[in-house]
Amino acid sequence: MKTIDRIQGYADELVAIRRDIHAHPEIGFEEKRTSEIVARLLASWGIEVHAGLGKTGVIGILKGRGTGRTIGLRADMDALPMDEQTNLPFASKNPGKFHGCGHDGHTTILLGAARYLAETRNFNGTVIFIFQPAEEGLGGARAMLKDRLFERFPCDEIYGLHNQPDGHPGRVGIRSGPVLAGADFFDIRIVGQGSHGAMPHQSRDPVLMAFTLGQALQSIVSRNVDPLKAAVLSITQVHAGAAYNVVPAEAHLAGTIRTFDDGVRAQVGQRMREIAAGMALGFGAEIAVDIRDIFTVLENAEEQADVVRAVAGDLIGADNVVLGPQMMGSEDFADMLRAVPGAYFMLGAKAGPGLHNPGFLFDEAILPVGASLFARIAENRAA
Repeated sequence: MKTIDRIQGYADELVAIRRDIHAHPEIGFEEKRTSEIVARLLASWGIEVHAGLGKTGVIGILKGRGTGRTIGLRADMDALPMDEQTNLPFASKNPGKFHGCGHDGHTTILLGAARYLAETRNFNGTVIFIFQPAEEGLGGARAMLKDRLFERFPCDEIYGLHNQPDGHPGRVGIRSGPVLAGADFFDIRIVGQGSHGAMPHQSRDPVLMAFTLGQALQSIVSRNVDPLKAAVLSITQVHAGAAYNVVPAEAHLAGTIRTFDDGVRAQVGQRMREIAAGMALGFGAEIAVDIRDIFTVLENAEEQADVVRAVAGDLIGADNVVLGPQMMGSEDFADMLRAVPGAYFMLGAKAGPGLHNPGFLFDEAILPVGASLFARIAENRAA
């Protein structure tokens, strides 16, 4: 894996930063300690710091030697609300919180790039370092945008990355156009009538309705959505009842919708409501459907995707730059890309347990690789 020599020279320090953040994970909008570490390090390198954007976000501003473009580089800081099962000596000290997606690594990568750029200033324009809170479905990007992120800190273009434990350490995956799906979360509340479990004829059974509705909803993708357009509808939660001999009065379904097309997204939501309304009428119950827009479809601009491709090719070799996959996962950097043109790329890592797995292990060898890529993009574009 090729890196900038100067960044490779403090790789051990990056590892130490990452392990400290990893041991003290904080979930969305609670990243107080992480934000303080970021702000302190940026300031120590002579970078102008603005804290508290989007509640716990941090912005760093670094001016180059002359005038040129303003380039935004972004990393996410939040952990997941889950337990860690890695048995690492620096494992999470906070029960129920774990950096199981590698945001501790992303934060460290951007810090590495910031230090190098502050020490060298081999560019003319300005670099904006964006440390974002609450990426994991809580709307951190939207919170920063609501706080006028790009009005206060205008950027000509922006870049982000994500680690990918695919068995190809240091390889870059990049594509233009739609990359990651838009996502809705939904909750469906079914209100029927409870009864004794031995007398179900006296009930309007919400459990039966939940099973029937869940099966019916699966027909939307297979029978309503154009088969040439991707969509996923997953029911991920089912809640009802608390006793063996009681038919409960209510049931609850929850899950997610994923698409690459806003028209398909609207179609799926409409059909969910129509099917639920028809079933409520047929069963004589009340069914309320709440669908919430959580993630925007992430789309890379062609020009900025080409920038990543070219810079990565120069740094790590063209053979290590591949067409990135389209994935049904989501990422709220998409909202920033709707405001400013940019690109988001995948950085390969050693194979291991997948993202959001309690045994996930971040590949620390890619820290200087990611930092070098961010730094070279800034030097290339803030010209």
